[in-house]
Amino acid sequence: MGKLFKYLKKHAGIALVIVCVLFIQAFCDLSLPSYTSDIVNIGIQQNGIDTSVPEQIAKEDLEKLLLLIPQEDTEKVTDAYREGTESDLKTEKDFFVLKDSVKNSEEKIENLTDIMGRPMLLAEGFDQDSKEIEVMKEQITAQLPQRMLPEDADMFDILAVMPQEQREAMVSEMEKQMDNVPDTMLDQAAVLYVKSAYQNLGMDMNRIQTNYILVTGGKMLALAFLGLLASVTVGLLASRTAAAVGRDLRRDVFTKVVGFSSGEFDKFSTASLITRSTNDIQQIQMVMVMMLRMVLYAPIIAIGGIYKVVHTNVSMTWIIGLAVVLIFAIVMILFACAMPKFRILQKLVDRLNLVTREILTGLSVIRAFSTEQYEEKRFDVANRDLTKTNLFVNRAMTFMMPAMMLVMNGVSVLIVWTGAHGIDTGEMQVGDMMAFIQYTMQIIMAFLMICMISIMLPRAAVAADRVDEVITSDTAIHDPKKPEHFDRTGKGVVEFDHVSFRYPGAGKDVLHEIHFTAEPGKTTAIIGSTGSGKSTLVNLIPRFYDVTEGQIRIDGMDIRQVSQHELRDKLGFVPQKGVLFSGTIASNIGYSNPDMSKERIQEAAQIAQAEAFIEEKPKQYDSPISQGGGNVSGGQKQRLSIARAIAKHPDIFIFDDSFSALDYKTDTVLRKALKEKTKDSTVIIVAQRISTILHAEQIIVLDEGEIAGIGTHEELLQTCDAYYQIASSQLSQAELEKAMKTGGKEEDAHE
Repeated sequence: MGKLFKYLKKHAGIALVIVCVLFIQAFCDLSLPSYTSDIVNIGIQQNGIDTSVPEQIAKEDLEKLLLLIPQEDTEKVTDAYREGTESDLKTEKDFFVLKDSVKNSEEKIENLTDIMGRPMLLAEGFDQDSKEIEVMKEQITAQLPQRMLPEDADMFDILAVMPQEQREAMVSEMEKQMDNVPDTMLDQAAVLYVKSAYQNLGMDMNRIQTNYILVTGGKMLALAFLGLLASVTVGLLASRTAAAVGRDLRRDVFTKVVGFSSGEFDKFSTASLITRSTNDIQQIQMVMVMMLRMVLYAPIIAIGGIYKVVHTNVSMTWIIGLAVVLIFAIVMILFACAMPKFRILQKLVDRLNLVTREILTGLSVIRAFSTEQYEEKRFDVANRDLTKTNLFVNRAMTFMMPAMMLVMNGVSVLIVWTGAHGIDTGEMQVGDMMAFIQYTMQIIMAFLMICMISIMLPRAAVAADRVDEVITSDTAIHDPKKPEHFDRTGKGVVEFDHVSFRYPGAGKDVLHEIHFTAEPGKTTAIIGSTGSGKSTLVNLIPRFYDVTEGQIRIDGMDIRQVSQHELRDKLGFVPQKGVLFSGTIASNIGYSNPDMSKERIQEAAQIAQAEAFIEEKPKQYDSPISQGGGNVSGGQKQRLSIARAIAKHPDIFIFDDSFSALDYKTDTVLRKALKEKTKDSTVIIVAQRISTILHAEQIIVLDEGEIAGIGTHEELLQTCDAYYQIASSQLSQAELEKAMKTGGKEEDAHE
């Protein structure tokens, strides 16, 4: 997890923007259930009346209401209203309008609601003329003189003629009986009173309801659109950021791998490096999108949903706690089952890539030895192991979603069941229950998102570790902190000064006490039996490995004191196995310089004896080369590799058994042309064939990592038994005797 955030550190600014936009999206998502509740509660049940006190009230209604309000609060009510005018409302009745200063102040509205709430409930009850009111009216009328009341007197007429103290005492007694009435019922009664007050003024209630629903619905549409815009913005930014992280990781891995020595390639297999550069980084990129999109959003929506739920209905919050516990229980079970599989999944991908690469690379060998069935079984085993692991993980994931849906649906039923009792007792309204369900689903979905990402994180964490292992690995070959430079007048003298080398972890030197000098204008050949260390020796010159002991100097400069780029810029290296890149013949020959002239490319091809087969092709130098040079023969591939080195015009040529695929005639002609081209350069040739190195000025014979002899062909036949054994296996007896006689005459002449 820490490494994932480390990769995200470079994009902290965009991540902060994403968090801000997520807050906007969460605000929109959390506001919509409230508006849904308002449409049900206010727009439908309350006819669009969203105030608990009347904003307009007829004079006669206000006077009746004041009869039910204590004397000390009467002035507060009358001060809250002003006389209405035609600009406020067209009606023939005298009326009062709530002052703007009161209407725009929540505190004043709450104080006014506390004063007028129960009186409005009483007033609404008195207007209903129920049996209870009739009984109460008869009891009060019996205590008053008959002349004081008209024959059709209502409850308000009776209250008006009662002494103030008696009236307030009676109203206070009635209010005490309403102490157990839930606040929601008081609010609904207040709304009913406001509705009747508006109807008494002749106001259009249908229009009020329609306007409220349209305005609230418009707000919901605006919030939904804003939420959509925020969601799209977050998705875009998260995708771009994750893509940038993936791009940076691929670049860092590639840069690191390009700088690897052969030792690091031995540690990380090619198949594993390919998997780390593709599949592993893809896993990181996918989880990065999920992190920016869900992991950051889930806590915001969960905390916001809990806050909204607490303000909607506290009595049902235990349902959310139960749902969260059930979700965590399901996730923990899945974790216990699936986690071990996540840790081996990437290794199985590595194994499948390794097997696939081996089979495709060695397809010709497989067919030659008729081992197709064996390789198919080997691939099938790797493929089946990966498939079984993937199926197990996917089945665990598919089990999770139905379980989560069961929890969510069960919670919805539980909320409806509990909420129905609350609605029946007047403790909550239908809209509140609907909002509670939506908030609960949002909270559960937030925890579900966290759980889902937490299941994906282990695999991404493994991938991040594998990628980080490559990026942070110590490279054995380093450039010096303050690199020196070769002398520009140097011609490319290569000196091996008592060089020894052993591979990392090996207990024995591969090369021991190698000491010789290769000079410009001369060819230095290296020959020896298989495994004697020939290729290892020439691989030390470009610093594919570093020497264990001793020094390698070029023009008197230790090659470890200059940068790798400057060192390799002096070399023309032709590896044992010719490597071509997808492109054209011209791009492969001019690989060291993309702007290389056509004449220089043709000259190199002519020297490497590649001109003939190139000109036979329809497009000649523009002929395409497939990946790995699969559309040219082994000899053609070697000649193009040699031409690539020649076209570079280096000071030092290194040929690591690069003539093995050439026939004797081509080999002879090529070396003759190469001799003329490289007369001022140092040439080092590793060869298996005596014919290739026959005319070299200096031949070094390696035997089990040590120098068995140094000299010319003729000299070594007489002085080096190891060289004589190699030569006798390749040359006729007559050729050996002739060479030995020539060598003897040369020695006599020299004396």
